[in-house]
Amino acid sequence: MNPTPSQTVGPFYGYALPFPGGGDIALGGIAVHGYVYDGAGEPVPDALLEFWQADSRGQVRGAPGSLRRDPTSGAVLGRDGVTFTGFGRVATDRDGHWTLRTVEPANGYISVCVFARGLLRHLYTRIYLGRDAFLDSLPPERRQTLVALEEREGVRRFDIHLQGEKETVFLDFG
Repeated sequence: MNPTPSQTVGPFYGYALPFPGGGDIALGGIAVHGYVYDGAGEPVPDALLEFWQADSRGQVRGAPGSLRRDPTSGAVLGRDGVTFTGFGRVATDRDGHWTLRTVEPANGYISVCVFARGLLRHLYTRIYLGRDAFLDSLPPERRQTLVALEEREGVRRFDIHLQGEKETVFLDFG
């Protein structure tokens, strides 16, 4: 039996998926921000990005239970501010901008999953903050699409281009 094809039915990402503090994986470390652009170079105002990363010691252990919920409504109030889960979820604003606050991962990269209108399947990429064997294996012009640029100390910029001349390298885990 063939799998059911993916379908575009939204985006409804802004309704239930984002949560307060979704981009605050860990405070007191670094900030990574950028924009999501479509194939025409226009900002995507309704994309949703999910992030997974190792901690500063290289540990990749999710820690369940870090979200605080309203005991009456069950609505997510935000993170507990203590438990490092390595997971974040951020919606782009109307200008296509997003921000993540976290610690620098010991393995040198942050994994990203992109959900956006017009995508039949979500896309995977990585934000590299340092050198890596996989990164070094790519041609220089493709490699640069995975590297966050340091704007100033503690702040990195990483733009995601869904298509076009500056298209970000996307990974196939299929």
